[in-house]
Amino acid sequence: MTRAQLLLSAALVSLAACSRAPTPPPVPDVDWAHYGGDAGGQRFSPAAQITPKNVRGLKVAWRYVTGDLSTHAEALEHAAFEATPILAGGRLYLCTPFNVASAHDPATGRALWRFDPKIDATRRYPNSFNCRGVTYWRDPATPPAAPCAERVFMATNDRRLFALDAATGKACAGFGHGGVVDAMPGARLARPAGAQITSAPVVVAGVVIVGSSIDDNQRVHETSGAVHTFDAVTGALRWSYDPLSGADPTIKAGAANVWAPMSVDEARGLVFLPTSSPSPDFYGAARPGDAGHANSVVALHAATGQLAWAFQTTHHDVWDYDVPAQPTLGVVGYGGVARPAVIQTTKQGLVFTLDRESGRPIIPVEERPVPQGGEVGEVLSPTQPFPIAPAPLAPNRIRPDEAYGLTPWDRDACRKLIAGARNEGIYTPPSTKGTILYPFTGGGSNWGGIAYDARRGIAFVNTSSALHKVTLIPAARVEAEEKAHPHAEISPQAGAAFGMRREVLRSPLGLPCNPPPWGLLSAVDMTTGKILWRTPLGTTRDLAPGSQFFTKGVGTPNFGGPIVTGGGLVFIGAAMDNYLRAFDAMSGKELWKGRLPAGGQATPMTYVWKGRQYVVIAAGGHAKADTRRGDQVVAFALPD
Repeated sequence: MTRAQLLLSAALVSLAACSRAPTPPPVPDVDWAHYGGDAGGQRFSPAAQITPKNVRGLKVAWRYVTGDLSTHAEALEHAAFEATPILAGGRLYLCTPFNVASAHDPATGRALWRFDPKIDATRRYPNSFNCRGVTYWRDPATPPAAPCAERVFMATNDRRLFALDAATGKACAGFGHGGVVDAMPGARLARPAGAQITSAPVVVAGVVIVGSSIDDNQRVHETSGAVHTFDAVTGALRWSYDPLSGADPTIKAGAANVWAPMSVDEARGLVFLPTSSPSPDFYGAARPGDAGHANSVVALHAATGQLAWAFQTTHHDVWDYDVPAQPTLGVVGYGGVARPAVIQTTKQGLVFTLDRESGRPIIPVEERPVPQGGEVGEVLSPTQPFPIAPAPLAPNRIRPDEAYGLTPWDRDACRKLIAGARNEGIYTPPSTKGTILYPFTGGGSNWGGIAYDARRGIAFVNTSSALHKVTLIPAARVEAEEKAHPHAEISPQAGAAFGMRREVLRSPLGLPCNPPPWGLLSAVDMTTGKILWRTPLGTTRDLAPGSQFFTKGVGTPNFGGPIVTGGGLVFIGAAMDNYLRAFDAMSGKELWKGRLPAGGQATPMTYVWKGRQYVVIAAGGHAKADTRRGDQVVAFALPD
């Protein structure tokens, strides 16, 4: 090679080196340390490695098989795998529907330890076997290497609260009795499985706060829905709060419990409770008035349990319109002023935006007249609260001629069902004729809550839409109705003048009688209150194989919630098909979907570990949705 050729070759090598893209800086690790991503439940991660441009490259990175298909095969019919894992202290933690807690290597999913409290899988709980998540806490007063310096708290279906060493999974001996306490002390249950705990506890000000899920519609004198709080180190009971404590002492009711996830503002020392309806759900003659702080967002001082404020979203609830989702804490700039807020979605498809310190509405709320004329003895509230923005995210009024069906015969059957019931729009009271509840009691937004991108002030909300028909049955006829319709949902509401029957209105072909879409994902600008985009969520592929080709764009009812990332993506499972999906946060366009081995009726999470971003979801199906059962946790990531 000549000297000229050598110089040319060296120049080309030098040019190639100069044009080569610089090595990108290492991606910092990002945790998901709480059930809702952060203590305020925003479900936002700054992780930005996965973007709209590369999301189509996502592949399965690892799978973890919990073993429930072999150890609890028969009980899976009555289980819902709604868990969202958390990543904290260098480990991934999760729980199965049967409260088997485990820790995992974030890179491979390999189990580091497992803890099985051995709950009785033969019992039948009101909300299926369920564990939505566990809670991580670092004891600031304990040396880092000491046992139980880091703890994982898990509340169980059989109402126990465990404190586990985050490093080993062993029960913390100094907590309660060998690492466990009774999480509902003094509870008086009509049957052993009449109450359970489904949502993760929260920790603030050195205390662990635990809610409960109580069997609906069974009786007037129901179990108390009190929230209980325990010392995070010793397990000693610190304080309790009953949402009905401020009610008229002459009313007869129980419940008003906190079954959905709670939120924490650590700086202000506040815990936010989403409370449910008082008992029984559909007839309230024994509880005139608004039942204290039932159906409310309640803010308590975590150290003492004293009330800071409460805001009621449904007055004198006779529709099972409890507050079903985690209150989301974020800064909202509505009206041009940025204020710390609580964003609360409801089963009615309404979004309330409240000042975090006072509970007063940031987006104004109007009391509007609603239908009256309940059954004998019922005294309804003449008005109900409606935020002026955003517009309701789920439809709440239907005419018989709007009935849906794939054929004229199908449509006519639905038209007759709607026309034969009392139907005056939202808040029509239950009746002996049968009343349309629209949205249905599993509708609007549910326990999955919302995702909130505080940088842009945008909330992402998934909603479900279907019709319930609720019929009041005179108490003397309840037993006969149960015998005549053994497969129907009939509840006695013992002690009340009426029992009840609840059914979803479906066509002869099994499709909802209300027009689609039956599932939606929406983006709401919380600065203006305007809906930015809406897109159908889910397909009927796994409900009726092949039907997706002629039911395109109908969406499905859904269980679970969304997350949003710094990369500009919204990830969500939830729909009644076996997919995890990614949507463009700006446009709502579906960009990717990953096939799951079973129903993904859970809220996903994401984290960055050693420079690689993972998106993880529980894929185990859901008893109430009757989706495919399984026992896997699946992680997706871009190729190495």
